[in-house]
Amino acid sequence: MSVRNILVWLPAPMGDAIMATAALRCLRKIYANDKIFFLAGKTNAEILTGCRFCDDWVILKEKSPFKIAKELKKYKFTDAILFKNSFASAMAVFLAGIKNRIGYARDGRGLLLTRKLQPEKISFFKYKPVSVIDYYLKIPAALGADISNKQTELSVNENDKKIIPEKFGITPNSKKPIVILVPGGAFGPSKMWPEERFAKTADFLAEKFSAQVFVSVSPVKKEVDIAEKICSLAKCSITNLGKNPVSLGQLKALFSFASLVITNDTGPRHIAIALNRKLITMFGPNNPAWTANDYKDEVKIVGQAPCAPCDKPVCKQDKHYCMESISAEMICSEAEKILGKLKNE
Repeated sequence: MSVRNILVWLPAPMGDAIMATAALRCLRKIYANDKIFFLAGKTNAEILTGCRFCDDWVILKEKSPFKIAKELKKYKFTDAILFKNSFASAMAVFLAGIKNRIGYARDGRGLLLTRKLQPEKISFFKYKPVSVIDYYLKIPAALGADISNKQTELSVNENDKKIIPEKFGITPNSKKPIVILVPGGAFGPSKMWPEERFAKTADFLAEKFSAQVFVSVSPVKKEVDIAEKICSLAKCSITNLGKNPVSLGQLKALFSFASLVITNDTGPRHIAIALNRKLITMFGPNNPAWTANDYKDEVKIVGQAPCAPCDKPVCKQDKHYCMESISAEMICSEAEKILGKLKNE
């Protein structure tokens, strides 16, 4: 039997790419004797570096489906599996002459696919909120896979695991907990919890547990500014990754040492879940149903507001009711339970 060359086009958001790993594991089992290539941008290629579910990578450098198709033709792919939902991705694999093309029939691209999955809808224009993990798992399920294992996963490079303790003075297996705060959110400002509450939480954990606190943000200036404000408001010492940048590989390594991650509903939340960390996630505008999972070590705090969930990147109200309904005391109480239990183990 000839070996098939299979292209798997990953979703663009980092969190989605991580949530897709449960489905990617299924594909690897189905195509154990074939060659699988992952197609992704640089960020997702880096976050999934070390992934055991593919044989090689195609790094996305172009946006034009015509240019992408020209590049894909070189690989002589037999199958294309689209986790990315865009019309352009379907157009690119169609133009590349890939014989078998599977994906969701949405955004007007159904005619470009040879095997179509239908997304669940509430109405003609509105999609039903379903877990992204389940959404992606339906693709290997359509190919006959067992999709009972929904755990996401990431690989951490051993060299990165050696660098991080040296870089930040971390003592592995120390009684001093490592807590990572994630105040950013590429989705938009509506997801963000107030900086002063992150600072208050950091002070509580430093005083109560002698925690070594990190604030993790992307290199984007707006997020760097948020991190700096948190550090300036806090009385305790906080390691600011905005001023001490790390690679995504090193970020995964840092998360692997974390006793607790406290985050908005954003990409690094999924790093914590994939690495089996204790986690507190704050939900405001976004419906938790979109990212529902079976992960047992996550405490979900859902902001209360008559307008939530709105799923909008920018709050349209005169006050940010949903995120402001989550007090620092609520988060500190949950964090105390988690770290207190770890301390006594």
